[in-house]
Amino acid sequence: MRKDLNPDVLKRVTYLTGSAEMAAGLCDTPAKMVFDESVIDFLDDVSKVLMKAPEAKGYPDVVTFGFWIRRGSVLKLAERFKGRDGQPRLGRGTAFHIAPSNVPVNFAYSMVCGLLTGNGNIVRVPFKDFPQVRIIIDAFDQALARHRGMKPYILFVRYERDKDVNDLFSSIADTRVVWGGDETVAELRKSPLPPRSGEITFADRYSLAVIDSDFYMAMEDESHVAEDFYNDTFLSDQNACTSPRLIVWTGNKIAEAKKLFWDEEHKLVERKYAFQAIQGVNKLTKSCLVAAAISGVKVEEHRDNLIIRVSVPEITGTLMDYRDNSGYFYEYDCKNIMDLAPLCDDKRCQTIGYIGEREAVLPLIQSGVKGIDRVVPMGKTMDFDLIWDGYDLSAFLSRTVVFV
Repeated sequence: MRKDLNPDVLKRVTYLTGSAEMAAGLCDTPAKMVFDESVIDFLDDVSKVLMKAPEAKGYPDVVTFGFWIRRGSVLKLAERFKGRDGQPRLGRGTAFHIAPSNVPVNFAYSMVCGLLTGNGNIVRVPFKDFPQVRIIIDAFDQALARHRGMKPYILFVRYERDKDVNDLFSSIADTRVVWGGDETVAELRKSPLPPRSGEITFADRYSLAVIDSDFYMAMEDESHVAEDFYNDTFLSDQNACTSPRLIVWTGNKIAEAKKLFWDEEHKLVERKYAFQAIQGVNKLTKSCLVAAAISGVKVEEHRDNLIIRVSVPEITGTLMDYRDNSGYFYEYDCKNIMDLAPLCDDKRCQTIGYIGEREAVLPLIQSGVKGIDRVVPMGKTMDFDLIWDGYDLSAFLSRTVVFV
């Protein structure tokens, strides 16, 4: 154990995978090459465990993660990110990850990013006892029993907010990856990093959807679209930064498309979603607040509190200050895509999910707005990639050794 690591602080941590001794020994763990074969083999094993686990089948986010780390998927990532310049790339050393508290599987994606780029990893998992966390960590444990050489590279930990622990893990980090709100980022930045270490942060973000009403009305499977939208929104209670909060309608059949779209979505939500009374209270409160702040807003007629839609007469830069979750949506009938500029010219604007032609949003991007990092089809907003929030994680978490 490194002499400068306080063993009393390490004891405050619950090690879901690994131990205090392994945490202290991470500094001596050699970096691996980017997309090392041993890592690919290990992740493929984890994938097989998850795909066979009866519990996993009840959680689409777990199944999606398992599919993403299978060998075929990882090899496609390697083709895109391994590099073709012939220069060797390997991990920076130790990566310290802080996972968000409200998205169950994000911790696992962050860990995989660190593994694929050749790092040893400490990942603080959500403190809330999500079933998905337990299922995924159990799969890692089963695979680790068969890939013992991977054990020094994987530590899943859980601890209360504790600056001493943050200080300790930051002191040995070559990179720090912080997922969460602005407050989380601010808190972690109180813990200094070594001089040559780097940090990437994923702070408060919001997303929206653009639906071409003509395109939607020409589609033949509205129930499938409802499932896609459900996975983008209700599956995470809209807590994911990728979940649309504003629905922008374009085209000539807006009224007709709205009715069909929301009728289909309500049928699905009524069947699948576990609604709590406090969510209805929160939606009512947020509706009142936005009505007081922005003139002309209108709460659309609704049969219950499962889905609350609030129509806005214009897009303002402050609209997302009044965002809520659990089925609370703003709607805007759009004649010109540039109407969205006040909302998209904000670094907090992350993803646009679309139904229609993706090129429709190009004028916004070409105008130089400071937001919009992803434009993806509806149903794919939560699909993870090594390019996230505009950052190439494969480059950030690795280093290139130049041979001249």
